Amino acid sequence: MSYKIVSDSSSNMFSLAGMNYTTVPMKVLGAKEYVDTPELDLAGMVAELKEFKSKSGSSCPNVQEWIDAFGDADEVYCVTISRNLSGSYNSAKQAAETYMDENPGKKAYVFDSFSAGPEMAMMAEKIAEYAAAGCDFDTVVEKVEAYQNRVHTLFSLESLTNLARNGRVNPAVAKIAGVLGIRVIGDANHGQITPIHKVRGHKKAMQTLVEMMEERGFYDGALIRVAACFAQSQAEDLKALVLAKWPNARFVTEQTGGLCSFYAEVG
Repeated sequence: MSYKIVSDSSSNMFSLAGMNYTTVPMKVLGAKEYVDTPELDLAGMVAELKEFKSKSGSSCPNVQEWIDAFGDADEVYCVTISRNLSGSYNSAKQAAETYMDENPGKKAYVFDSFSAGPEMAMMAEKIAEYAAAGCDFDTVVEKVEAYQNRVHTLFSLESLTNLARNGRVNPAVAKIAGVLGIRVIGDANHGQITPIHKVRGHKKAMQTLVEMMEERGFYDGALIRVAACFAQSQAEDLKALVLAKWPNARFVTEQTGGLCSFYAEVG
């Protein structure tokens, strides 16, 4: 049986070594359309959107784009950004139903990550791990959903402007971010962006993240995956704090892709 793993590009992960994996691109809309692929000039997009004074936003893959990404695999596992942030999940669900209707005997399952970015990538990696180990389709789904319940997404943002403009967070909260160096710290609570702390300075923000990790049960040897939007120095500061507390933690950093760069913004 052949299988394929597909995510939308808000996973920030465009390849998965040794696996039949692909992404379906999200799109960022400004003066022009930016397609979220590895070829996208992220720095250029961020700079252009900063100067763009009209409304900007994003769009998700349509049903046919998902179906095209499935190819002819016997078993398809999809991972999408939270349904509370995008229509990507609904499009993927419709695509999966159509795919199975048109291909009797084939299977497709859509995971709502209730998140974005690193958690999606970690779920895709777990799918690959269990599928490669020979688990059947239903077992892979069951194991990955159990894994998902143990994963937590936290964020530290300098600006919430684009999130507020597109209805993802309260505009009143967004106004606080960036004022006098204040950063907003929070988590993805049931797929919703939930601000929890407001702190001044990135060092205090990184310390707060470590405290939140400990509260949520992070342990020595566990994996932390960090997506940074042109904030590598902050990621390095966080890494130093994490490894000082949990010396055997597995720490992975990556650049945000187009969709996550648009909403997370620089910093």
